[in-house]
Amino acid sequence: MLKSRLITAFILIPLVIAALFWLPPVGFAITTIIICMLAAWEWGQLAGMASRQQRIWLAVLCGLLLSLMLFTLPPYQHDVHLPQVEISLWASLVWWVVALLLVLCYPASAALWRHSRPLRLLFGILTIIPFFWGMLALRQYHYDSDHFAGAWWLLFVMFLVWGADSGAFMFGKLFGKHKLAPKVSPGKTWEGFIGGLISSAIIALLFASLAPLSVPVGTLVICAVIATLASALGDLTESMFKREAGIKDSGNLIPGHGGILDRIDSLTAAVPVFACLLLLVFRTL
Repeated sequence: MLKSRLITAFILIPLVIAALFWLPPVGFAITTIIICMLAAWEWGQLAGMASRQQRIWLAVLCGLLLSLMLFTLPPYQHDVHLPQVEISLWASLVWWVVALLLVLCYPASAALWRHSRPLRLLFGILTIIPFFWGMLALRQYHYDSDHFAGAWWLLFVMFLVWGADSGAFMFGKLFGKHKLAPKVSPGKTWEGFIGGLISSAIIALLFASLAPLSVPVGTLVICAVIATLASALGDLTESMFKREAGIKDSGNLIPGHGGILDRIDSLTAAVPVFACLLLLVFRTL
């Protein structure tokens, strides 16, 4: 299991980095739409859709919705304050605050949505659509003056998430004794959580000193810390929905890693939250 995870990671990480820096905006948008469609396919199972056909339609509708929203943007317009982008990013902040309450109150909170497929589908929409716009908003950051500025920001967020995940895994294995959220994800510990924060902080400091991020240090630290906390929440939230659905993995598309949602669950929270803080709260435009 560990061997297949490592092999898959060594293959996927260079591909992800190459896509960030080499794909043009249209190609990057199309790639992100495909990822979101696969995530929607898997979310159908979390929403209680046992039928394969229903899940296919959900993925198709997700792709059509994102494509229509994308086509409504003015040509060559990268303004984060366009309604499609700004509303989605603010909605992500609201949703992840709600998700935090659902996780903290689980399993009692599940009584509110356990038997409601529309509500669970709404949770999926609030997870996937802001993730899409967060990815595009960061990738297009200062694109007119520097085609790679946004790619560095996205890589920074991904390094934060990867660092937090890896640190949590290692510290949890070595020192984990106190359960973080036993009713949601019994394998996660406070020691792993703290280790993940420490790991992501070290990576953030190293990355910020080497990469051309060019924002005030205070702003960078606040955005990085909150995004890292959001990434842990994204992981716990998906674990909560999987537990209710009675499944271990969201899918089996990635050998050794489960499904697409299993790999991007942390990013679905970290990316839009980070984009909202950086571009809308602190307005580093």
